[in-house]
Amino acid sequence: MIRPIKTMWATLLFSGTAGLFLIWTFSTLWHLRWMRRLPSLEALTGSDPSASAPARAVRCSVVIAARNEEARIEQTIRHLLAQRGVEAEFVVVDDRSTDHTSEILRRLANEDSRVKVKRVEVLPAGWLGKCHACHVGASAATGDWILFTDADCWLKPDVIARALRVSERDGADHITLTSGLAPGSVGLKASHLMFLISLANWFSGVNRDRPKAYVGLGAFNLVRATAYRQCGGYEALRLTVLDDVKLGLLLRRAGKRTRGFIGGDDAECYWGTTAWSMARIMEKNYFAAVDYRLGLALAGGVFVILVLCILAFGLISGTAAGLAAAFSPLSLILPAAVLARRLGWSGTNAVCVPFMFPLFLYSLLNSAFVTLRQGGVRWRGTFYPLDALRAGNVR
Repeated sequence: MIRPIKTMWATLLFSGTAGLFLIWTFSTLWHLRWMRRLPSLEALTGSDPSASAPARAVRCSVVIAARNEEARIEQTIRHLLAQRGVEAEFVVVDDRSTDHTSEILRRLANEDSRVKVKRVEVLPAGWLGKCHACHVGASAATGDWILFTDADCWLKPDVIARALRVSERDGADHITLTSGLAPGSVGLKASHLMFLISLANWFSGVNRDRPKAYVGLGAFNLVRATAYRQCGGYEALRLTVLDDVKLGLLLRRAGKRTRGFIGGDDAECYWGTTAWSMARIMEKNYFAAVDYRLGLALAGGVFVILVLCILAFGLISGTAAGLAAAFSPLSLILPAAVLARRLGWSGTNAVCVPFMFPLFLYSLLNSAFVTLRQGGVRWRGTFYPLDALRAGNVR
């Protein structure tokens, strides 16, 4: 009797694991109906050239927090200065830079009056450096809209105009785009596709106006200025590591409408060239994503390890149920292939997606371990104690 009972439990575990991946796959495919690229100007305006501008002049203030960005800040600003179809100003906050960032920004401001530079010499107590810099930039903004973007993010020349057209079409107060990637390895692109899969239900929710849905991404967070101020803005996010995501949460709580899109080459960021480098760059984020709750991080880690063990045992079990479980993660290639096609990437990147689970497991556990070992987070040259981050975190 013992062997049949063991076999029954093994079959249930294998079948449940296979079912879990199939449900995830088909759920993601369904949500991807609402996760697309930002429409082109032609699609938004039709064949009428006079419709390429909004009904009234709209001014956008682009806010960038820059710290020691001498390698890329000039090209970032020049990409922004090339924006078409929108009246814009560019508020760059030099956040205590110690390299040549200040000199580069002064030169660019002298070349073009649309570039306005604010310098932060001392970080006030009770603030994260980036959040304070964004607050300083938003306080100086004079536009109808404020775009928060990263110092290492290059935007296509028409992307702001297209986003504003979408906001007008949909009556939205917030438009956000996922970050694109600079040329990198297959592993980096596969990890990005896995990340997009994990966001599919978030984007589906905001694009269908679900009541509790929210999202925000730091590469491109475009928000109506009045909505930004009504929701509390960066003053409410002063100690929030995931400030971009939580800005979306504040806007949702204020009853504002969000639209989210896949960024791709519309908002191309240069963070790393391999999946491993991306995991290290995001080290501060994963523990913050579970609100610094160790129990939740450990539970997530144990669950993923358990699933990986079931997959391994299924492969060597020789049973139909075991093999079904072992190969079930391959079903994720389907939604990954859809996303890869929308990004114009090779299908090879999608094939590698099921093998990204160990990397994401490492990223979560390593983020929790490093944060707890340090007693906080070191970010942009400043150390922030964990107690302060927990107390100031927006949930």
